[in-house]
Amino acid sequence: QVQLVESGGGLVQAGGSLRLACAASGNTASIRDMGWYRQAPGNEREFVARISRPGAATYTDAAKGRFTISRDNAKSTVSLQMRSLEPEDTAVYFCYAENYRTYWGQGTQVTVSS
Repeated sequence: QVQLVESGGGLVQAGGSLRLACAASGNTASIRDMGWYRQAPGNEREFVARISRPGAATYTDAAKGRFTISRDNAKSTVSLQMRSLEPEDTAVYFCYAENYRTYWGQGTQVTVSS
């Protein structure tokens, strides 16, 4: 069993930056990949980024070059540094962690104003 809590969302102007964080608790030693999805109103949940336990990162094309995912296995945390934010990035961002199943956080709102 794994629990996830996101933080760091908020309102930012276009071109600005935000750093999202996700803290895992419970059976954290079992976690393999961690990452982020996002969902805008009326849209399907969309993959953003993931990172393996050794630190190999994968990004969606929309995030590549602007977002950086990182993790600290000792602290059981994963972060998403977002820069050059655009209104199209506005969504609820969900943290996830995987072992034999997938666990989800409650989501944190990111709003980018034009």
